[in-house]
Amino acid sequence: MDIIAAILYVARNGARKTRIVYQCNLNFKIIKKYLGCLLDLGFLHFESPHYFSTEKAETYLSRYEALAKTYSPFF
Repeated sequence: MDIIAAILYVARNGARKTRIVYQCNLNFKIIKKYLGCLLDLGFLHFESPHYFSTEKAETYLSRYEALAKTYSPFF
């Protein structure tokens, strides 16, 4: 969940794959799988060469933030 949220945050205003890799501290092999999955699920939109978070991604991020606030005392 944390990796997905990080990718979606970086892609909010559009980001190239390289920027996502470096800001999320991932490698190109791993990011390829995540980007493919997030595109298939409708969380990302691709307009060459940039990835953009969708409205569905914003819903995910708001729920993610709510969960993070709720469970922060445990971590």
